[in-house]
Amino acid sequence: MIVKLALAPAAGEWSTTVKAGPLNFEIGVPTALRVATSPWFAPYLDGRSFDTRAGAVRFAWKPAGELLEMQCTPCSAEVPALGTQPIRVERLVATVKRDGNTLSGTFEATPESTDTTRLHGRWEGKLSPKNLQLSAKVEDAPIARWYAVLVPTLPELRSARIGGTLALHGQLLLPEATFAVQPTISQFTVEGLGTEAMLNARTSCGPSARLTNDSWLARAVVAAEDQRFFTHAGYDLTEILASIDNNQKPGQTKRGGSTLTQQLAKLLVTGSDRTAERKLREMLYAVEMEQTLGKARILQLYLDNAPWGGSICGAEAAARRYFKRSARTLEPAQAVWLAAMLHKPQAVLEQWRRDGHIDADRTKWVAESIRGISRNQREALLKSVAAAKFTAPEAVTQ
Repeated sequence: MIVKLALAPAAGEWSTTVKAGPLNFEIGVPTALRVATSPWFAPYLDGRSFDTRAGAVRFAWKPAGELLEMQCTPCSAEVPALGTQPIRVERLVATVKRDGNTLSGTFEATPESTDTTRLHGRWEGKLSPKNLQLSAKVEDAPIARWYAVLVPTLPELRSARIGGTLALHGQLLLPEATFAVQPTISQFTVEGLGTEAMLNARTSCGPSARLTNDSWLARAVVAAEDQRFFTHAGYDLTEILASIDNNQKPGQTKRGGSTLTQQLAKLLVTGSDRTAERKLREMLYAVEMEQTLGKARILQLYLDNAPWGGSICGAEAAARRYFKRSARTLEPAQAVWLAAMLHKPQAVLEQWRRDGHIDADRTKWVAESIRGISRNQREALLKSVAAAKFTAPEAVTQ
């Protein structure tokens, strides 16, 4: 009862429900944080453990620096923008010190099997009655170390030679759980995954379209799926960050941040599970493929393996099924139509069959985004796309 009264939330204060034995009661989170980090109370937490949504947290009091240490082993957090499975760290140790409404401290993350592979960082926070604004910075560290900490069981780590460094700065707002990150990546390289074997790979989708980079379909696909394809190194930080920002906002359309190279890695190697682990595997293969295959081969492989609705995959099969001609002889408007299907091919195919057309705004956007054509070509393309009426093929009965 004393704890309940002392920690009862004030009007409008950020609150949460806690359980003590058979009792559940509301507490004010800012009030609880101030009490827990006070030098007169924190020593009582020394050696105690509490179950939290992140995992079991064990506290230790460091009287010399008046620091409260928290150790979570293992520790996990649900980040919907990064997938359906929680992000998990085998061991996370953080310290906290409070000065008024300002919190600060350090943290380090390590895999359980070793104490030598660590990610270090510092954080600070501003506490108010309604929220806690956190800012954290992880020191520049080898990218191989990030992988060892975040996904230590990833099979590729046994063979991949990962170069480069990564530093990370981030902000988190609680209780909203909205966040922003700003990574700094330098000289990211990958070797040892064997992607050079894809140079002569054959597709199971049928004959190769053998399209060149300047074909209408190749240009339209790059415009629709990855407009910086020819300039990035397999990943596009601008798109990744925009995807993270967009996908954590309720009511907004989900946005993917994958490049064509990452999509190819997903098609040929990693599968499509919505997990952070799959994304990290995908990144390794994408970076190596850029180095072993080159842009022209990556684009050709993507076109030959991409799904186009129903059981259709590959540009040649799609062109023949939907327009009864080869991919190399597609009219510009037909190429735009096929490229506009790629973001959700099955749903678009169903819409085409149901309504007789696909999203006009998207086809117009794809046409407007195609690069390397003249002004007259673009005007003619936009007119033909606006007037396009193509008959959807009938569903194939088994």
